[in-house]
Amino acid sequence: MLASGQGWQPLSVPLHGPAPGELASDFGAAQTWVRQWEAAAPRRLRLEHKAVGGRAIGANKLPCRVWVDSYPQLWALLGVTGEVQRFTGLLTETAAVAPGIAGWMAANPGRVMASEGDWARIIQTVRWIEGSSRPGTYLRQVDVPGVDTKFIESRRGILAELLDLQLAADRIDQSCPRSDFTGRYRFRRKPEYVRMRRLGRTTGVSDPHGRAAGGLDPLGRATGVPGPFSELTVLADELAAAPVPASSVYVVENEITYLAFPPADDAVVMLGGGYALSGLRSLTWLHDRDLIYWGDIDTHGFAILNRLRQAFPQARSMLMDRATLLAHEIQWVREPKPVNAALPLLDGDEAALYRDLVEDVLGPSVRLEQERVSFSAIELTGRIAGSPVPPR
Repeated sequence: MLASGQGWQPLSVPLHGPAPGELASDFGAAQTWVRQWEAAAPRRLRLEHKAVGGRAIGANKLPCRVWVDSYPQLWALLGVTGEVQRFTGLLTETAAVAPGIAGWMAANPGRVMASEGDWARIIQTVRWIEGSSRPGTYLRQVDVPGVDTKFIESRRGILAELLDLQLAADRIDQSCPRSDFTGRYRFRRKPEYVRMRRLGRTTGVSDPHGRAAGGLDPLGRATGVPGPFSELTVLADELAAAPVPASSVYVVENEITYLAFPPADDAVVMLGGGYALSGLRSLTWLHDRDLIYWGDIDTHGFAILNRLRQAFPQARSMLMDRATLLAHEIQWVREPKPVNAALPLLDGDEAALYRDLVEDVLGPSVRLEQERVSFSAIELTGRIAGSPVPPR
């Protein structure tokens, strides 16, 4: 009420004091009760009295109602005078520089006081984002004394509420929830990278203008990674604009498997990121490639495969079948937290194996990690590029 500018309306509470019979039987106790109320009244309360008694003990004026006549009286009664004064000070200071936030403060005084020690920096951060940041700015570039990315991350809940009030509508991406602080307030996300290596024996060549071109195998076929490099880590956005000249692309999850992946003609292998497939999603040219995914044989592995097919329906799996699983029973481990979700993009055999894993048909939480599959199985499988792997 005070914060919203409303005037105080006197508040009264009735008192149930001694009855006439109690005055007669224990007059001393009644006097003590009256003195206690009258001692408190001058600082915090106003007492209303009424006459009580009769012929036996005479008329006595006893408190019958207590009144709170002002905000200060209420604060003193509740023991919060200092806290209220600090809050009103914060409210006045904030209203002068960020009036759009004052109404929120009036409705949420408890939350303001919970952040009292940080409030000045919180408001300075909101004002800096409003006045100095531009779409594409990194959070690291917020330049407020005493504020860093950890400060922002740990207070992003309250910052998001205040920014929604303070920023112009075009500065907020309403399609992003408040939990996606970076996206909602149009900060620049950390760039995504794709790590890849070519699988054929190649010689790096250049085009007629001296620019690096894809490597060539001994038969003169392009093998994918530009220039003389056998392996590169590149920005996903840049790779999206520069398709690699390889007809087959393998995506694997285990780093050592990625590094040791056998040779294959006209192919590259990429190191996946589990559920973080957004880096690959931007590579729209993968629609025109033979895309092969190899992950763990467990519920999460199939969930990742299903997610990949949402972006690239033609993606096929490799060594994620029942025969591979059963051939490596000695290497099974337990999956810590299996998932049980509808995965409509699995093919018939994949879906049947996934359901058996979910229902523990083969054992409790069976899992075959990619790195536990024998290397000879990788070399001998006829599923790599649709034909046997050439000898190393």
